[in-house]
Amino acid sequence: MTVVAFRRFLFLISLLWVLHVTATRHFNGDNEGFLNKRTDLPAEYSTPDYYPTPIGGWVDEWTDAYVKAQKIVSSMTLAEKVNLTSGTGYLMGPCVGNTGSALRFGIPNLCLQDGPLGIRNTENNTAFPAGVTTGATWDKQLMYARGVAIGEEARGKGINVQMGPVVGPLGRKPRSGRTWEGFGADPSLQGIAAAETIKGMQSTGVIATLKHYILNEQEMYRMTNVLQRGYSSDIDDRTLHEIYLWPFAEGVRVGVGSIMASYNDVNGTLATQNSMLLNGLLKDELGFQGFVVSDWYAQFSGVGSALAGLDMTMPGDGAVPLLGDSFWNFELSRSILNGTIPIERLNDMVTRIVATWYKLGQDEDYPLPNFSTNTEDATGPLYPGALISPSGVVNQFVNVQANHNTVAKAVARDAITLLKNTNNTLPLSKDASLKVFGTDAGANSGGLNSCSDQGCDNGVLTMGWGSGTARLPYLITPQDAIANATTNTEFYISDTFPSSVNISSGDIAIVFINADSGENYITVEENPGDRTSANLYAWHNGDQLVQDASAKFNTVVVVVHSVGPIIMEKWIDLPSVKAVLAAHLPGQEAGDSLVDILFGDYSPSGHLPYTVPHNESEYPTSVGLINQVIGQIQDTYSERIYIDYRHFLQANITPRYPFGYGLSYTSFNLSGAEVTSRTLLTQYPPARAAKGPTPAYSTSIPPASQVAWPEDFNHIWRYLYPYLDDPSAATSTAPYPYPTGYTTTPHPVPRAGGSQGGNPALWDIVFTINVTVTNVGDRSGRAVVQLYVELPADTLGVDLPPRQLRQFEKTSILLPGESESLGLTVTRKDLSVWDVVVQDWLAPVDGQGIKFWLGESVAMEDMRVLCTVGQECENI
Repeated sequence: MTVVAFRRFLFLISLLWVLHVTATRHFNGDNEGFLNKRTDLPAEYSTPDYYPTPIGGWVDEWTDAYVKAQKIVSSMTLAEKVNLTSGTGYLMGPCVGNTGSALRFGIPNLCLQDGPLGIRNTENNTAFPAGVTTGATWDKQLMYARGVAIGEEARGKGINVQMGPVVGPLGRKPRSGRTWEGFGADPSLQGIAAAETIKGMQSTGVIATLKHYILNEQEMYRMTNVLQRGYSSDIDDRTLHEIYLWPFAEGVRVGVGSIMASYNDVNGTLATQNSMLLNGLLKDELGFQGFVVSDWYAQFSGVGSALAGLDMTMPGDGAVPLLGDSFWNFELSRSILNGTIPIERLNDMVTRIVATWYKLGQDEDYPLPNFSTNTEDATGPLYPGALISPSGVVNQFVNVQANHNTVAKAVARDAITLLKNTNNTLPLSKDASLKVFGTDAGANSGGLNSCSDQGCDNGVLTMGWGSGTARLPYLITPQDAIANATTNTEFYISDTFPSSVNISSGDIAIVFINADSGENYITVEENPGDRTSANLYAWHNGDQLVQDASAKFNTVVVVVHSVGPIIMEKWIDLPSVKAVLAAHLPGQEAGDSLVDILFGDYSPSGHLPYTVPHNESEYPTSVGLINQVIGQIQDTYSERIYIDYRHFLQANITPRYPFGYGLSYTSFNLSGAEVTSRTLLTQYPPARAAKGPTPAYSTSIPPASQVAWPEDFNHIWRYLYPYLDDPSAATSTAPYPYPTGYTTTPHPVPRAGGSQGGNPALWDIVFTINVTVTNVGDRSGRAVVQLYVELPADTLGVDLPPRQLRQFEKTSILLPGESESLGLTVTRKDLSVWDVVVQDWLAPVDGQGIKFWLGESVAMEDMRVLCTVGQECENI
């Protein structure tokens, strides 16, 4: 929303505030006092309390950063500490989120900025392919390279914390609005892609933010607000660990600096104040050493969220923005002075933030923000949320693109997935007579970036909509690229098949269709983020356009740009539909990346990061969208671990296209597979090591004078400060209603923990599978080898799907007849299930009964090699 548009709604917001203060009491603890309280949880779902917050700093890799942080935090005033943990308010700085500063120690206002595919709301940046596109490459090197490029651009703009990557939503609900921001509907694919992205981003000194933690799998009703309680994702312990927590553990393992807590409830408690999620699982079991930041307006308590493990709040406002209200800032100062939040909790909050700042080297010549997310003008108000604001230069228009277009194009090209290619219709000859149909081939009729946050479906679909977008610096459309590559092409940039087309027998039709979705604050064509109106069908009459073209042409090629799976049954089996390409969400290089594949300069090497069904009824009913206006939604994960392909395998349903599926212009053979044992596999991991030392500080409450307003202070109205008008009055007047289960006695350390990501033994390499890939076709191409694990369910005593993805590797470009040897590693965790009783990872002793499947998709017909532990591998 622009600043002008926001101000137009300010009066309405003020009215909502009146409703808010009428319907609630002032609270700074748990959720009591809310007009719309949660409904009762299903009986079998609960989340135990976990207090107090584990102190950070005990992991060896972070020791130096924590030592530096401790030195300066020890000397900080209360105001400086509160400043770094609290946002300054909506529209109160250049970035989408801004903290206060501690300038005595060289720490500026920290800049937090969206998003996962590039920098939101700025210029001279790259609009990279989306996460789902990146996942479809199945290429670790490209995942890393894209992360580096995103990090370089964020650093170049002076961004301290870049909001990405995304592993939640994971893709439980196929119509969910933001699944395209993540990498695919599988925890291992998500985890590997996220880890490579984080390593790339943080190699540049930018703090990556892994989000949204956790179970934010639907856009509608995700947010608690003054009128309604957000939905509760109700889940069992095993499913949480084996599916949804898995990719977050991978991100923590590689040292991600920040994790964003999501909007929704989990088992009845807001994610931002769920002590088990933040304290127990994230900070203790997974050993997370960075800081937890709230999603924007996801915080709904002060004391409660702090005690539960939240470290930073964004953007800092209370329930309604721009009214000077806050759950932290001055209220956090008050809570420290009156003892409702222990000073050691605040010390840990700020130490985590400062240690992360040091860990990423941001104390060494890190640039300040040189852009404004609020305006495209060169000059303007520095704090546009204030009625009266000082003005100055807000945009320096620094160009950070470098040669990142090459990375963007490579990701977009190598993600393109060939789903059908009857009689080798593709690649096309550049001399062929082509007729191109569909608005998805062309430009946005309103102009480049004419829709705020890409909140429309006009022209080629480069990304979904919402905060996870970036402005396009330019766009090479398919129309542009095809026109440049061919001399005999006619374009009909319309979603209605024209009656005036002259068709010859040798003409080939290329039909472009798409399916869009996005974040809930924008509704596009009656779809409020989630695909409620469009369902899983193509937008803009796309199915009919394909059918009409198929009735006229003997050869039709369909190109799909989509946020996720779409139903293709109305046209996929038509005789004229000879080829189908899933081009996903390609970003700025949409046209050139596609042309490379269409005309055979490159062979397609993408594979589906999700399953494509015949119809929506093939999914479990529990993964459908929930539309309930009255009362809190209880979204019960009754399908448990059986989402996407796991469900299709378990239910013995053959989908239209299986997870991991993708064709090539050539073919490959796998040979010489061998399994090598590396580490003895015991039933449970060996005992974890004890925690290392953590920073120690004085536990005395600081002097109240530290949060008194400085003399002659230039106060910006609506800017959120740590100061109190009467600090000496900030004392408890009544017993505080602490959250249920709150205690200051630490829990015993979890046996599944021990370092970043969990017990380090979980990542011991237990087996290595080596295999030779040979190009046995007549064109160059790249192969993806996917490794699926079949665990012995009877030995482990739990139900399991027949196969689960655990690893993958992609070859370089192989010439015809050329071979390459790949090594795929399998860790202890890859071979384990979560034991809900012991609270640890359980594996088959010595790997007995484990089978490794190597193939080109999860489907049995695409399996090429079977390796059983203790036996020789065999080709199948």
